[in-house]
Amino acid sequence: MSLLELKNISKIYGNLKALDDINLKVEKGEWVAIMGPSGSGKSTLMNIIGCMDKPSVGEVFLDGKDISKESARSLTEIRRDKIGLIFQQFHLINYLTAVENVMVAQYYHSMPDEEEALEALKRVGLGDRAKHLPSQLSGGEQQRVCIARALINHPEVILADEPTGNLDETNENIVLDIFRQLHEEGATLIVVTHDPEVGEVAERTVILEHGRIKSDKQNEDFGKQI
Repeated sequence: MSLLELKNISKIYGNLKALDDINLKVEKGEWVAIMGPSGSGKSTLMNIIGCMDKPSVGEVFLDGKDISKESARSLTEIRRDKIGLIFQQFHLINYLTAVENVMVAQYYHSMPDEEEALEALKRVGLGDRAKHLPSQLSGGEQQRVCIARALINHPEVILADEPTGNLDETNENIVLDIFRQLHEEGATLIVVTHDPEVGEVAERTVILEHGRIKSDKQNEDFGKQI
């Protein structure tokens, strides 16, 4: 059984089909890049996978459960418990320190644990920046706080939206190295990106065009990069 399966998914806004009959499976432990030009349906697909929206047609199975007909409240709970979200715009709370921003995710899931949050920051190389505010952190450091926040509740799927879109080459490489480490540890990664270099380091690349899957292929050089 696949960890995530989308069956005949379409998303319709008026006369516009943002997604058109998408069929996609993601196995536990896979690292999948979802790519495509602007308007191809990447963001819509991410919103459905991330339980932030529901399809107009079709079924979405997460860990064997059909979540496509769940209520908004139920989807919020599924997202909280099973999905770790990493955003391009970071979405950190500017008056909270790095460790407090990580603990916010714990608060909505279970109980805040500063020691555990500190360990999550150390995992992404920010143990010495835990008490800094977002304004005192570089863009790359803020993105690593977002990764720590996404990991803190041990999600089944890590879903990243353009995670390197606002980063320079050095910080992009740091983030990709963290993704490599997570993949080696067995994490399931779905990365939405327009950057070919980010797509190429994934295990598998799915390319969207006009709301449909144009190609879905394994990266033949993947094993050589790790």
